[in-house]
Amino acid sequence: MLGHTISKSFAERDQKHLWHPLTQHKLHATTLPIVKAKGAILHDEHGKEYIDGIASWYTAMYGHCNEHIIERVGRQMQQLDQVVFSGFTHPPAIELSEALVNILPDNQQKLFFSDNGSTAVEVGIKMALQYHFNKGHKKNVLLAFEDGFHGDTFGAMSVSGLSVYNGPFENFFLEVERIPVPNGTNTGEIQKTLENLLREKEAAAFVYEPLVQGAAAMKMHDAKGLDTILALLKKHEVLLVADEVMTGFGKTGTHFASDQVETKPDIICLSKALTAGLVPMGLTTCTEEVYGAFLSDDIAKGFFHGHTYSANPLACTAALAGIELLQSEEIQKNIANIMQWHQKFADEMRPHPKVKNVRHLGVIFALDLNVETQRYGNLRNKLFKHFMKEGVFLRPLGNTIYILPPYIISREQMEKIYASIRSAIALFQF
Repeated sequence: MLGHTISKSFAERDQKHLWHPLTQHKLHATTLPIVKAKGAILHDEHGKEYIDGIASWYTAMYGHCNEHIIERVGRQMQQLDQVVFSGFTHPPAIELSEALVNILPDNQQKLFFSDNGSTAVEVGIKMALQYHFNKGHKKNVLLAFEDGFHGDTFGAMSVSGLSVYNGPFENFFLEVERIPVPNGTNTGEIQKTLENLLREKEAAAFVYEPLVQGAAAMKMHDAKGLDTILALLKKHEVLLVADEVMTGFGKTGTHFASDQVETKPDIICLSKALTAGLVPMGLTTCTEEVYGAFLSDDIAKGFFHGHTYSANPLACTAALAGIELLQSEEIQKNIANIMQWHQKFADEMRPHPKVKNVRHLGVIFALDLNVETQRYGNLRNKLFKHFMKEGVFLRPLGNTIYILPPYIISREQMEKIYASIRSAIALFQF
């Protein structure tokens, strides 16, 4: 029996028990086994290599199996692997808090650990709602951008605007009012909409992805317009919850997208590149003012939320090692290089008759093809297969092709990604 199991490929064995995310298994029955990863390269079970053009969902920003991170986590593994974080603490969590507060926007002072990006947002929403509850204010409406995406737990889904993910659950959501993203010309209209909303509704918090909406196909918005919106909400005592799960840790060219906006968030949600793609972890940070609303002789005013693996020492160590790399001269130079390469490629692609729109910020690049197609439709699948055949891992969203590479990617590897996009545009008729 054991010999029979081993003789089967990983792909065959996978189909027996595994249920993959974002997959309609009736239409896509097979998956590709990846058996090794190093730097910017993934290796499948047949020995073929693929350049990881999206850093495995924006996590492995310092490259896969980064030796600096692995060495640090390996040492920690032999010292302390896991301990309950309720009633206990440990050096990796303390050191991470000090390192992170040092690079976060200045108003962020307290850290609450969870398990992933969705739970980081969930914690942020609960924090905001209980903040007002503890102060005796009845504020239970949330504000969010149209087409936002914040995760798959119920609070995070509530503030998300992409029904392709959330359709079956919408009757169970929290009350949310959505506003358009600022595009440089519509800020005045958004202000009027908000002022009307704030007269009619008791808004507790605004949950937003600053500057880039990742799941909305890297839709980018105007920093000045965002700042105007945030300043208005701040005047109305609406807590600002910045979802930096995707944008955090250098991807927009600054440590955090919120660094590029004058009005700072009250709460920030972090995950993905936080632990450099090695292990899962989520973090929700907040100001002293938010934290202070939970301090009371009344135990019920405490924040009774917890995760078994909160502040796991190995995850904290990986995050610490990642922050060291982020602040290094080498990584900052690499980020600057990628930004220059993207600029050059954008200038090339912008006048192309098959290209509708090109945008880039930091290491994020996106172009929209001049065709209408479904998010997971036929053209998207053809593009995906084309890139994989060329040895490039990209995940188009509808008519959008985007790149978000690891910071350690080489010029040669980036040129191969660009070449695969050129060939895809030339190959497909639309």
